[in-house]
Amino acid sequence: MRAENSLRSPPAAAGQRSPWRPSVRRFFIGAFFVLVAAFFVNFARTVDWAAVGAALRAYPVRTLAAAAGLAALSHLVYSSFDLVGRLRTGHHLSVPRTCAITFVSYAFNLNLGSLVGGFATRYRLYTRDGLTANTVTRILMLSLLTNWLGYAFLGGLVLTISPPSLSASWAIGAAALRSIGAVLLAASLAYVMACVAWKDRAWTIRGRPFELPSASIELWQLAVSSVNWALIASIIYVLLEQQVSYPTVLSVLLVAAVAGVVTHVPAGLGVLEAVFLAALSGALGHADIIAALLAYRAVYYLLPLLAASVLFMALEAAKPAWRPESAPGRVANASSRTCGRTAR
Repeated sequence: MRAENSLRSPPAAAGQRSPWRPSVRRFFIGAFFVLVAAFFVNFARTVDWAAVGAALRAYPVRTLAAAAGLAALSHLVYSSFDLVGRLRTGHHLSVPRTCAITFVSYAFNLNLGSLVGGFATRYRLYTRDGLTANTVTRILMLSLLTNWLGYAFLGGLVLTISPPSLSASWAIGAAALRSIGAVLLAASLAYVMACVAWKDRAWTIRGRPFELPSASIELWQLAVSSVNWALIASIIYVLLEQQVSYPTVLSVLLVAAVAGVVTHVPAGLGVLEAVFLAALSGALGHADIIAALLAYRAVYYLLPLLAASVLFMALEAAKPAWRPESAPGRVANASSRTCGRTAR
């Protein structure tokens, strides 16, 4: 019996993932992506592209200029997200350089996906300037938290107070939307309370240290992220020429953002369009919706990508702001000086 028991495979460690879970997750993500792609391809065959072109040409210059201005403002606001990480980690990079890296990463993330933009570009540019991988990870986690905190707060507020009237194909009523909004709002407020109750408390997430910021920093995160999501929705609202209420545009955008993250499609290509077409087809013609989304992609995705590409090359060509945080000698000297001061 002992020999037999010794041959048995050891029990799974507590909290260890089941081997089938990643496969199931990939299956559902793949199935969702296939459904969206099939919907979009099938729909594209029925679109009157001449009418879409006519709708694009009919845009007044002031409308396109307003959309471009709102897009620039949104990218400027998002560029401040990594300043939370700068404050929390105390790294040596200047505010303009930190914002420039954030802008490049965000523009690449929108067009090329999170692995290239949100992760690889940040790690490349920050480590080139002397930051350690651990510091970059903390900056990235705080930036992601800032983004989704505003998403939950603003989305919860809109759905709870003024749930939109969506197309009949969505088959979801105001009561269900208010329930979803209440959950989102409660999650964002829970984070606020956690920052107040457990200020500077250290947590470990997947082996990485994480500290909750102070309440003042958390409120700043909430404010800038909410403003950014509101600005993004306002771009589409302007391009739809105010034919749909702003709360409806905002709520549909938030749904499309989650769908894009789930499918991992770079730039949410096809996903954004599918969600807006399904939600607003009862209120607007398909040509008007597609024209607005194409113009939105031009001012919010493509133009910033061009600017970010130039800025990326400039950051690569510039002399690194090199102060290696992980140099053993410097760490040891700093530690000895600190110990000396403590002893005195």
